Order: sequence, then C-alpha cells, then structure tokens
Amino acid sequence: MKEPLLFRRDDTLSHEDALYWKDLLYRTIKIGTELEFALPKGLRKEEFFPHLVETLQPSRDLTNLGAYGVYEVENEHCGVEIQILGRQPYYKTLREQYRAIFAVLPPGIRARPTCGLHFHVLTPTLAEPVPEIVLANVWNLVRRYAPELRFLTSGGGSRAALCRRRNYTSHLEMVKWSPVPNAMPQIQQRLRESYAVPEHNNFLNLEHVQFDEAGNVKDFHLEFRFPDADLAPTAIVAKTFLFLALVLKSVELSQYGVIHVGRIHEWRRKVQVLDWLSNNRGRLATSDTQAITDEVLEELRAGTQELLELLKPIFDRWEYNPSFEVLALLAESPNSLLRAAGRSWEEIEVLLAERAKRDELGLDQTDRRLMRAIELAVATGCAAQEIWQGEVARALLLTPQEIEECLTRLDRVRGLRWDARLGTMAFRL
Repeated sequence: MKEPLLFRRDDTLSHEDALYWKDLLYRTIKIGTELEFALPKGLRKEEFFPHLVETLQPSRDLTNLGAYGVYEVENEHCGVEIQILGRQPYYKTLREQYRAIFAVLPPGIRARPTCGLHFHVLTPTLAEPVPEIVLANVWNLVRRYAPELRFLTSGGGSRAALCRRRNYTSHLEMVKWSPVPNAMPQIQQRLRESYAVPEHNNFLNLEHVQFDEAGNVKDFHLEFRFPDADLAPTAIVAKTFLFLALVLKSVELSQYGVIHVGRIHEWRRKVQVLDWLSNNRGRLATSDTQAITDEVLEELRAGTQELLELLKPIFDRWEYNPSFEVLALLAESPNSLLRAAGRSWEEIEVLLAERAKRDELGLDQTDRRLMRAIELAVATGCAAQEIWQGEVARALLLTPQEIEECLTRLDRVRGLRWDARLGTMAFRL
C-alpha cells in the first residue's frame, strides 16, 4: 500500500483483540441488498408486479429467507426494488440465490440512471458493542478510496455518463469529516444535521448505526449507497465480498491506528476526480463524466488496483471464492466501461462468469477430469508416482506442469496419497 499513513490513537486493538473481532464479525455479519431495475419497455408495471411478487414469494420476515431470500418487493420510482435479506456471505450460496432471482425476471430489464444497488452490512445477532476505532477505519478507508470504489461499482451506459447522479449517493459531507479529531458519533451527528445532503443519501450511510454511552457501536449497520444498478449476478456477489473485506481489513488496521486519506495534494486530487465522476450535471439523472479522460481512467485503475492489493490477504483466506478475480476484471473494466463498449448485461454476465469459472471447490474442468481419472483408477500397476503421472498426463493430454498444478489443487481439497500396492494415486477424503 502506498504511503500507509495512520493516525495514532490510544484505543488501538491488541493483536489478540483484532483476531477476536475479525473472527466474530466474519461469523455474524450479514449482507443484504436493495436491487433496483426498470421493466422492459412496453411491459406495464401494474400488470407484471403482482406476478413478480407471487413468484418471488417475499417472506416479509427478517428471520425467514423464504423461497428466494427476498424480504419484500416494492414499487420504486425507477421501476421495481427487490429487497434481499441479509445473510452470512458464502460464495456458492449467494451465486445460486442471485442467479435464481434473475432467472425469474423478465428478459430485457434495464438499469436506468435512477436505479441503484445498495448494500446493507449489519450484525443483528452481535451481543456486544464493536470498538469505535473499527468504524472509524471503515469510514476513512472508504473516504481514501472513494473515487476508486465509485469507479469499480459504476454502471452507466456511456463514457460521458459512467455513473448515476450524485444526489442519490453524495460524497459532499463525507469528504469533509475525518475521524480524527472527530469521533464517529460526532460525524454521524454532522451528517444528520446537514442541509446539503439528506442523511440517507450519503455515500456511506451511517443513519442506522447506534452508539453506546462510551461511543462504541452497539448497532453495527452500514449502508454502502454508491454502487450503481447492476444486472450481472456474478458482479453483485463479488461486490458483496468487497464490502465484507473492507470491514475485516478495518479491524486489522485498528491495531495500528486509523488509516489516513493521504497527503494533502493527493487527497485534493481524489476529491477532484470524485467530483468529475459523481455530480449532478448529466442528463436524465446521470453524472457528467466527460472530464474522465483516458489518463484519468488509468489513474483510477491504478488506485483500484492498490485497493485490491490491500484487501487481497482477506480474500486469500476464503476458499472456493473467485470474487477477487471478478473484482480484478471490474477494476480494469467496470460494468460502465463494458456497457459503453457495447456489451449487453447478458454478455457482461457471461464474461464475469468465465472469470469466475472455478467451481465451489476451486477446481476447474481439467481438475475435474483428473479427479475422475483417479476415482476410476484409469492408471494402475505403476512402479512409481512419476510413471503414473506420465501415463495419466498422456491419457488426459496434459503437460507435466499442468498435471503437477492439478495434483496440488486436488491435494489441498481432498488430500492425495500414493498407493504402492495398487500402483496408483488415491484420495484420502
């Protein structure tokens, strides 16, 4: 990470406390979304809406996932809003859930500029307050990388309108308030009293957060409002883990202080780029992003890569989860640039799904072929493991390097052993 400046604090977490809070939050955090979209042209909402509600079977119960994990289906000014219940993130489960929801939506749904995708990160079962320094780090980590996060989650349809209008996800108050010297309860109060930005429209919305008398967080409920509408399930799931990683990284940073937004000239540049990305000057509820030149795009890509490098150790601990690979692609070409290049939402989903092609075990098609060959004892009676590898490599048309890499992955997932009696490889699990 470039210039990892930190505000010194007296309430930093010990290493043991950081481990405790990372584990506890990982176990208790639930992430839900507000998924907004416009209906296809020519489809009347009053005719389709009852059918959608009947199909999705919203539970209207925060403790009951129901058939699709949908809490409620609402009329929204942009079209329809599906409120998806918060659940503990697990890649395979989330991917199947979002694909199932999109499978019942009508072909041709649209992401109009008035549509958004809000992520709620909350801990409804947490029985003790979260240290205030953790929230301070979430706040400043989002501030430090606000232009990059806005870019990464942008979904507009043209280079001149990469994002929706600032009104719905304003950064104007956020860039003003630092958690040093202000405490997070003070910042929340400033946001609440603002005449410039309605409290619920802040870039990172803190209106649901509650503090105890000591200033720690007794109700940890954040709303990340800045993502644009997204109609690619694979992207939505990857972004879910992005926000989980941001929170867990904030716990790690809390061992050392509160992350700084950067040196003054660099911070001013970030605010300038954020103003270019997110403003109210565009047409039809869009932001006017004509100031985002190719040079500025490269600047945003570099900053987004820096953010992902900072978060990568968090992602590396999650097995069978290709979210980082998907985010790496979006860091280079977010949905907005893919759409501006002429790709449909269906084509974007195919592209991202290909990047996430490894299955829930982290295995690709070649790994599966090798696993099948081992289970079916394609090669037996070999005098040594090296001879067995050569025979299987020829049978599956693999290079020696490829079969070594496949065996390493299979050993991690299922455990491998050499059976000298049978002259073949076998699984332990």
